[in-house]
Amino acid sequence: MKPYSVLSCRQPLRAVLLQCLLGIVLVTTLTPAASALAFATASVPAGPYRADQDPQVKVALDDFYNLDYDKAISQFERIRKAHSDDPFAIVHVLQAVVFRELYRLNLLDTTLYAHDGFLTGKASNGDPAIKARVDQLTAQAIEVCDAHIAKDPNDVDALYVRGVARGLKSTYVALVDKSFIAALRNAVAARRDHERVLQLDPKYTDAKTIVGAHNYVVGSLPMPVKVLAGIAGLGGSKKKGLDYLEQAAKDGRESSVDARVTLALFLRREGRYVDASDVVASLTKQYPKNSLFALEHCNLLKDGGKGADAISCYETLLDGAKAGQYTAAHVEFAAFGLAESLRGQKDYAAALKEYDFTASVPNGQLSLKQRAELAAGQMYDLLQKRDQAVQQYQAVIAQDDSSTQAEMARKLLKQPYRAQ
Repeated sequence: MKPYSVLSCRQPLRAVLLQCLLGIVLVTTLTPAASALAFATASVPAGPYRADQDPQVKVALDDFYNLDYDKAISQFERIRKAHSDDPFAIVHVLQAVVFRELYRLNLLDTTLYAHDGFLTGKASNGDPAIKARVDQLTAQAIEVCDAHIAKDPNDVDALYVRGVARGLKSTYVALVDKSFIAALRNAVAARRDHERVLQLDPKYTDAKTIVGAHNYVVGSLPMPVKVLAGIAGLGGSKKKGLDYLEQAAKDGRESSVDARVTLALFLRREGRYVDASDVVASLTKQYPKNSLFALEHCNLLKDGGKGADAISCYETLLDGAKAGQYTAAHVEFAAFGLAESLRGQKDYAAALKEYDFTASVPNGQLSLKQRAELAAGQMYDLLQKRDQAVQQYQAVIAQDDSSTQAEMARKLLKQPYRAQ
């Protein structure tokens, strides 16, 4: 699936603008700690301490990318307390806090954002204490960076970290609060900071992740929307975006991981599934406990038309999760992908079983639950079990009658689903 839908000039202006905003926000936010970890490559302006030479940072980064957020936060907090005036140490904690909450809320699977329903969906049930913590850490990081910039307007490290903090705030506001306009302000500010870094130091490769991602998104917009973005000062080129991401993936240090994740998303959008799979394979090898990277590998096989291979991949992932191979894996996403793959192979009974499992996972993501229930109803229709299908469609509507899935369910209550 694509990380965001292709924009159509025939859509209502509000929908086009919302999707434009969403695309720009998501590239700043969706990848695990997108660009936030590049701080470990920079010289620290706060004194002799250097994050890139601190072995505790390396340990915490490994924990972070293996989704062991509690352990990573514990490490990052110790570093922050020891270097309380260091902006990199502050943003460390911020990015771990943000992504732990996103993972808890089941918001880190990219397939959730391939549907327009995300634009109008309800805000997630975020923890108010975490929201306050995100606000506090963001303000603290920006304040420290601003102090450095006041002394030296060309301080590339301070500019870079400020952009990271703004990007992380954009992440939280977009994905948890669904406040896209506020998220856009932070995302654009992050891009501006990182563009300034590259003006001052073109070799600061880690800054190319956000700048490259924004270029790709704006370059992918329909011409009328692209013109509006240009008037707002948001230029873009798909080629430049991909080039920047490839450079960051190859030459960046810790941000190489983030650039690779973003690059894989866009290669998938371009239909370059083999290239995207190669990128993701490097991530799964480096971080074998990260179930999100493993899941993305399976998704690429599915979207690339390799149904049988995808089924095997999802089954292997689910078996690994049962065996404790991954850190707190959210197995419902793999089960849903498996169901979709089985459906593609016309094994409707087996697909139904996986859709039912997906919908039954406690504390699962609501939109995924609705998609699974709707699909289960469709499977019942294909299996000539109309009564059960109707029950599933009614359950979808009961969950959230304003969703895209509920609208489809109402239509299917009137006329049974037929295979396309």
